[in-house]
Amino acid sequence: MTTGAVPRLRRSLRSTAPSLAIERELWDTGHDVIVGMDEVGRGAWAGPLTIGAAVLPRDRRVNKVRDSKMLTAAEREALFDRIGEWCTAWSIGHASQEECDSLGMSAAQRLAARRALDGLGVEPDQVLLDGKWDFVGGGRTRRIVRGDATCLSIAAASILAKVTRDRIMRAEAENYPFWDFELNKGYPCPRHRAALRGVGPSAIHRRAWVFMDSLPWPGLHRSRPVAEGQGSLF
Repeated sequence: MTTGAVPRLRRSLRSTAPSLAIERELWDTGHDVIVGMDEVGRGAWAGPLTIGAAVLPRDRRVNKVRDSKMLTAAEREALFDRIGEWCTAWSIGHASQEECDSLGMSAAQRLAARRALDGLGVEPDQVLLDGKWDFVGGGRTRRIVRGDATCLSIAAASILAKVTRDRIMRAEAENYPFWDFELNKGYPCPRHRAALRGVGPSAIHRRAWVFMDSLPWPGLHRSRPVAEGQGSLF
């Protein structure tokens, strides 16, 4: 999808800009490479779990960056290339639907995070994570509740991850037209649930969910829930 100029921000978003306060604090104390990370797709029924990682420069700023959930699809797409060009380094890590099933969601998230960090080409001094769970480890992380709304590097990572995963799901919609992936991106909604009950799962659905037990399985292998019980969320 071709990106264009970023639309003017809606009035409700103009006073909600994430800042570089935490990054500046860390830079001032000798941490040179600060990585913001955010995840999308953990709660989806289909497609990969995706994590974005972004390293921002100290001397340049891209305006209109917000938590990806606060932006429209058009706003995220328009920002994607600008953010990629702005970052000192950025990367995306995925865990496939098969890995989500076989490993469980927590282990799959750690795997996707490791792949994102490995793809940066730089060694982080500090990693900033959205939320309360440390899915990176190594003693170099800081967890920030609502970090995607308040921390600029996490917000940038959230847009990179969201746009990348949405593009994947739109492309998959051409291969699997019954499940409306171009609209729901693999997430739960009434039409998605109805399609699953009518025709069963596609090849890219996560098959370990307990919700999947009652569905038709026409010629497909049925994955079983992993021991940690992550398949019981829906």
